[in-house]
Amino acid sequence: MSQISQMLYCTAALSACAGLLYAGVLFTVALVSVLAPTSERRKDARTTLAILVRRRAR
Repeated sequence: MSQISQMLYCTAALSACAGLLYAGVLFTVALVSVLAPTSERRKDARTTLAILVRRRAR
């Protein structure tokens, strides 16, 4: 059981890191979409944000 518990721990840690990285990317893109100096950049950032958080139909 030691191997399984260690594998689960590593999987959970990796999932947490990936989630934090994704949240950081979302935060950065959202910040750029609000604070970008040109309207073209804001539009590009909003489009990227829409792609990152799009939801699938159920």
